[in-house]
Amino acid sequence: MAWYDSAIFYHMYPLGMVGAEKENDGGKVRHRFNQLTAFIPYLKVLGCDAVYIGPVFESASHGYDTTDYKNIDRRLGSNEDFRKFVDTSHNYGIHVIVDTVFNHTGRDFFAFKDIREKLWDSPYKDWYKGINFERHSPRGDSFSYSAWRGAWELPELNFNNEQMRKYLIDIVRYWVDTFDIDGLRLDCADVLDINFQKSLRYFTTQMKPEFWLMGEVIHGEYPRWVNAETLHSVTNYELHKSIYSGFNSHNFFEIAHNLNRNLAISRDLYLFLENHDVDRIASKLENKDNLRSCYLTLFTLPGKPSIYYGGEFGLEGKKRDGWDDRPLRPSINIDEMKPNKLTSFIAKLAEIHGKNSELHMGQYKELYLQCKQWAYARMDTNSAVITALNNDESPAVFYITLPIKANIAFDLISEEEIIIEQDNRILITLPPNSGKIIKVK
Repeated sequence: MAWYDSAIFYHMYPLGMVGAEKENDGGKVRHRFNQLTAFIPYLKVLGCDAVYIGPVFESASHGYDTTDYKNIDRRLGSNEDFRKFVDTSHNYGIHVIVDTVFNHTGRDFFAFKDIREKLWDSPYKDWYKGINFERHSPRGDSFSYSAWRGAWELPELNFNNEQMRKYLIDIVRYWVDTFDIDGLRLDCADVLDINFQKSLRYFTTQMKPEFWLMGEVIHGEYPRWVNAETLHSVTNYELHKSIYSGFNSHNFFEIAHNLNRNLAISRDLYLFLENHDVDRIASKLENKDNLRSCYLTLFTLPGKPSIYYGGEFGLEGKKRDGWDDRPLRPSINIDEMKPNKLTSFIAKLAEIHGKNSELHMGQYKELYLQCKQWAYARMDTNSAVITALNNDESPAVFYITLPIKANIAFDLISEEEIIIEQDNRILITLPPNSGKIIKVK
């Protein structure tokens, strides 16, 4: 079993966490990575054993307009600061996954700057899509080019160019050699050249056998990316949406349906309630009493559970004016944050996830499904972990038949024993807007 089969991820957006300037002025290096390194002992206590962090490389503004793939953003610190972060993480048994942007670069990336200066004479003119010297760009260049989603500060790379592809592979090799990272999150994987992703899988496996590749896929059929030749995982946006929507509309059928659509690969998918691009789950829920139950599903459904920084404290945040995502990426100092009941509950869920292999590799089986109540199992041959949920303002009582012949049943949160009746059933009793995790064996 590889390390990522049982991993619990913590997602860091570093430019936001350290309160970095919105724009990179190219000035002195600000050694802020120590603020992030200070999180590592806390993450171990919380129960996380992997960090997904980024973007971290030099960029002009938000991190996704890369200007230098070989140097850490000066607003965060130096290459040495980041290596210390990785080494500290490894010392605590935490793997480090880096957010990387290969679909496009910033306008100040060396190859694009060379085209702006030399035009036809630039050896890099074929590194980018849609270069046309007969038209001008809206940014005043003497040529036009393809820009990601019409954002002219993000010129798109041309993956038909072998020299450019080799450059990116060499960059990844540099990251592994220099920083000893354990994997990559590929930005815009749903539009990134699929053959390049396959090449990346091959080369990274040669570099580091358990190097993990996860892609940002918002639209598309997940098996196209998640397979033995391409990526290990993709972002499960379908289940992300159905979780908050299902709780808000009192419709567990929605969550169960979306889970079943990708059940064959569901254990491999990256499961999240919130991230740097979407409103915080605490802001999206119509009934805040369901927040604990949402995290309970996160840690018990098939998938790789991930906590977005601050979510464990119940932080809220919504895009300003529908597009400004800075409220989703606040500055946070771990020494000033006070753990609360939600923090303790999430730490308990992480502990349960870590101690029960059924939640990593176990088969999923639906046991009971109504609009407002749902029970399912993660099971192996001789044991099962059952999750029961009530999304109603009233208490719920119902029976479920156990998925295996069991002699013992107990609540993994309260540690109370549960009576197994003669017909191999147990009675589930749930307060309003609550859930239980039950171990049977």
